[in-house]
Amino acid sequence: MYIVDLDLKCNFQDRAKTILTAEKKMVRIAGTAMLSGDIAPEIPSLSGGTVTVFGRERRIEQGTKNRNPDGTVNFCTLEVV
Repeated sequence: MYIVDLDLKCNFQDRAKTILTAEKKMVRIAGTAMLSGDIAPEIPSLSGGTVTVFGRERRIEQGTKNRNPDGTVNFCTLEVV
């Protein structure tokens, strides 16, 4: 288990994610944080944990290291709820 505590700037985009169930429809606010470069080079994949964006703590659903053709990491994307 790796823990990283960073203070970074990101491009954050809010969106509403709709989940349909048999009983009801639930809407939750979600978003994407895009961070320049490889924010955690010692960690092979990004998952779990939380981020604080605009003073609100959000849970990380999924993380992606977006790579250049040469294999270096261009930017990281965190999908949060």
